[in-house]
Amino acid sequence: MIIKILGTGCPKYKKLEANVLQAIEQAGIEAVVEKVTGLDKIMDYGVMMTPALVINEKVVASGKIVTTADILGIINR
Repeated sequence: MIIKILGTGCPKYKKLEANVLQAIEQAGIEAVVEKVTGLDKIMDYGVMMTPALVINEKVVASGKIVTTADILGIINR
């Protein structure tokens, strides 16, 4: 599983990153977490608001902090 966190490093981005790492740990899965901070790369995903969360190249959330519980739900689908 490849999880990408899109954003410029703001506090919301850092909170989303923490939630992602916590969800991965709780789920007991192996995942590659990538940070995408370049605006050109973020725009490649069609994201207009950050932070955004991309799982296996699919944008699953943008413009909000996704909770650990919600991330677990997305991962376990």
